[in-house]
Amino acid sequence: MSGTRRFRARRQSMAVRDYFRPVETMTAEQVRHFLDKHNPAEYNLVDVRQPGEYQQEHLPGAQLISMVDLADRLSELDPEKPTITY
Repeated sequence: MSGTRRFRARRQSMAVRDYFRPVETMTAEQVRHFLDKHNPAEYNLVDVRQPGEYQQEHLPGAQLISMVDLADRLSELDPEKPTITY
């Protein structure tokens, strides 16, 4: 298996495992409180909706990364920071 195919297979395997990993969820009120108490430089805020929805309205500072592109664009997010997606 070539290096590229091996990397792709490993990445897909990791993605499947991540899909079943439990993640913390927050209510809208908890997110509002978090955003009010933290500097935007301290977290990743990702809007995973469609571009049209993002253009209509989005949270200030939110980065648009659609669900379809999320796996390919994870490198754009700082893994050391909490990430809030909506």
